[in-house]
Amino acid sequence: MKKNRISAIDIGTNSIRGLVVEVDRNGTFRVLDDEKATVRLGEGLARDGAISAAAWDRAMEALERICKIFKGFGVAAIEAVATSAVRKAVNGDAFVHAIAETVGVAVQVISGEEEAELAALSVLNNFDMEGIRYAMVDIGGGSVEVVTALGSHIDEIYSFELGAVFLTDSFITADPVPAKDLQRLRRHIRTTLKEADVERDRAFHCLVGSGGTMTALAAMTMAQRGEGYGSVHGYELLRSDVVHLLAMLERKDLKGRRSVAGLNPDRADIIVAGVTLVDEMMAYFDTNILRVNERGIREGLILTSLRKHNLLPEKAQPRTWRQAVLEFARSCHFDEEHSLQVARLALQLFDALAPATGMTERDRQVLEAAALLHDVGYFISYASHHKHSYHLIRHADLFGFTPRERELAANVARYHRKALPKKKHEAYARLVPADQLLVSRLGGIMRMADGLDRRRSGLVRDLRCEVTGDEFIVTLEGADDISVEMYGARTKGDLFEQIFSRRLVLHDGADTSRR
Repeated sequence: MKKNRISAIDIGTNSIRGLVVEVDRNGTFRVLDDEKATVRLGEGLARDGAISAAAWDRAMEALERICKIFKGFGVAAIEAVATSAVRKAVNGDAFVHAIAETVGVAVQVISGEEEAELAALSVLNNFDMEGIRYAMVDIGGGSVEVVTALGSHIDEIYSFELGAVFLTDSFITADPVPAKDLQRLRRHIRTTLKEADVERDRAFHCLVGSGGTMTALAAMTMAQRGEGYGSVHGYELLRSDVVHLLAMLERKDLKGRRSVAGLNPDRADIIVAGVTLVDEMMAYFDTNILRVNERGIREGLILTSLRKHNLLPEKAQPRTWRQAVLEFARSCHFDEEHSLQVARLALQLFDALAPATGMTERDRQVLEAAALLHDVGYFISYASHHKHSYHLIRHADLFGFTPRERELAANVARYHRKALPKKKHEAYARLVPADQLLVSRLGGIMRMADGLDRRRSGLVRDLRCEVTGDEFIVTLEGADDISVEMYGARTKGDLFEQIFSRRLVLHDGADTSRR
């Protein structure tokens, strides 16, 4: 038994999801295993009011397998909840009793409001929502949970019988989906939201979505764009992406939907209803941005369980993206003083260049993260450590970063030394042209900033930058002789000069003859 390992199981209408995590001494946790089984517990539930014998057997088989796996990890506890299908089924209590008898796990049947609270816990653990008004939407097979919030303050919680399986069974009568079925489905969703008087008077910045429909939307969009990010967690879609995907899915029959890139074939029969719901939710809240939370209810359950077992502080301080970056860097035993110095100098260079280039505050954040993490590859080996840094950052769980931003930061860090960006580099080639330009710009800045701390002694105290038509003039203020740092910047200014089309001119502020 390992006291710092906990597992959670979410028994939903469409699938059973399980998670095993290990907690470190700082109270943060990492995922050791993530299991999913599509059992369709809600199959025929709308018609018969009960869990069918076939679905019952599929669920028991999946739960036995998942629990054996989790017990193999030596978890201290298995926390399990059941949601919409078990709540509604007339034989739901018997099902829960059978799980306890057969599998040896106690299952708590939770309300829709409790589902929403767990989904909200997960969102606040994964996204920096400070000062943002937004709606969280968790789409299950049987129900959808909606939470409206401002920052970490929850305004309202709603639960509706609008899950993807339920809507499919109740409104879709043929394949491909007839237009009249979709019209009835849309009217039902709109009526349900209006009758519940779901808050929408104030402007909502975005929707944060969890559940299989949301992750499928992200995966399909990513495939269509030819993006190769390692995860859909934190992925951002526009309303237009949802509308175009839905139009494509509506035209296809089940066989055609099963072949859509990024869509799990097991979800092909319920995806149209699920995406229609997302489209209606975005229209209702009048928001153009959808951010995808890959974790959802089971992570909320993990967080609750960790607190119950005293493995997390009762009131954790709000996380920031910078804290998350530093936590990851420290886990890789980085050179903190050097990395902080490189980040500080890189940001000074960025601030001088941003007005003329149109680089944004989010680009600045990517640069700072890349600068703080550029040497984490040492954790694996000095040789090719820039490439190791790329892979470590790309797969890091960085709070507050989208998959795109994480990919950008990884690429920027990769080019802090050795070769300049080239189309033959696979990771760079996967980026769209605008992101290739941004990586080259940020990489040029950080490469030079790294040279400005060549001796890793923090000798450069300040930079004064001037942008002219064909020159970028930097005056260095140093604590001592900074000739080595000037040499380092000149040597590593190659990408900078190339991408900004300006000659780099360096002055030593202590040299009065150059003032």
